[in-house]
Amino acid sequence: MKQTCWVLALLFAVLAGGLAYQFLWRGSVVPASDGRAAIQLEPGERDLVLGEMRAFLAATQRVLSIANRGTTEGIAQAARAVGAAAQHGVPPSLMGKLPGEFKLLGLDTHNRFDQLALDAEQIDDPSHSLQQLAELLGNCIACHGAYRIDTPTR
Repeated sequence: MKQTCWVLALLFAVLAGGLAYQFLWRGSVVPASDGRAAIQLEPGERDLVLGEMRAFLAATQRVLSIANRGTTEGIAQAARAVGAAAQHGVPPSLMGKLPGEFKLLGLDTHNRFDQLALDAEQIDDPSHSLQQLAELLGNCIACHGAYRIDTPTR
């Protein structure tokens, strides 16, 4: 009886670990024809993720435009709009489909925008903001180089 309990406990632990790996790290990903990983999302989920990426791009354009005028006034507002607070409201079902590295890049990107906003307020140096933005864009390049977002074929 004791041995059966240990076997069942081990089986449960393996199953739980597999589910955790699938939900927290692997996500819903298949190899893509272009060498990237294709994240499989339903149309509404895809729209949400791509909308967030467009918001990153719009914030980037605003930061560049403001910094090129030689000021930081407005940079904090533009950057904070896509900071960590912007990621709230993402459904858990969608988070489970995103691979771990994608989630880490996204979280780091939101956090970097928050840091850019904070530094724009405290340091008040447009060239510093531009340097931070250049480094932040490395996340975008890494993500777009590794992933694409597809809808599953039925």
